[in-house]
Amino acid sequence: MNFPVLAITLDLDDTLWPFAPIGARIDQVLHDWMRVHSPATAAMYPVEAMRELRVRTFDDNPHLHHDLSALRRLTLAEALENSGAGLDLLEPAYEAFYAARNQVEFYPDALDALRRIAARVPVAAVSNGNADLQRIGIGGLFAFQLGSREFGAAKPDPGIFHAACARLGVDHAHVLHVGDHAEMDVAGAMRAGLRGCWINRDSHPWTHAGLQPDLQFDTLTGLADWLDGNAPLPPLAAGPGA
Repeated sequence: MNFPVLAITLDLDDTLWPFAPIGARIDQVLHDWMRVHSPATAAMYPVEAMRELRVRTFDDNPHLHHDLSALRRLTLAEALENSGAGLDLLEPAYEAFYAARNQVEFYPDALDALRRIAARVPVAAVSNGNADLQRIGIGGLFAFQLGSREFGAAKPDPGIFHAACARLGVDHAHVLHVGDHAEMDVAGAMRAGLRGCWINRDSHPWTHAGLQPDLQFDTLTGLADWLDGNAPLPPLAAGPGA
């Protein structure tokens, strides 16, 4: 399928890197930090208990589902308070979490493909997560980062896609949203009027009857290759005599 792509919005977690290893490492890093700085909290909330508290906090605060950082702070605050620790430990504990959260291991294809894609068209990160592209070291490949926390609503809300298109200055129909999640990324973007590209690394079946992804690949390299054959080259820089 050929169609004009003038800009791309890109999901992060499970599109550029797998999140499961990050989540497991975060749990252990936080527990180790509590063992040093608040042993009573570590004793009351070993890894599995802290995980259960986090899930309960998520379930009890649907109005904050777009703000994972706020939910994490609520979880930490409750754990500290329940274990008799001072809330002066809240921000240091959050920083320990956030440093671990931004230690990512890219899919083998992802970083090279991202560089190729960013050389072709402007790329904006649109994510429900709370990764920090500057900390990760790839901020220079993106026009900007728009998170659900910043916007105030999470994908698949059409507003976050429309806000990204407005910042890119590109009509919805000429923006391709790329992500791993069939509903939040691909179907959500397409219902908002964007094109949708499914990065389906694990060969999941497509279950949205009546709606098909515009593009589907099992790696981000597949998209980079497609763009090489379909996207216009970026304009050449003007020479000294221009």
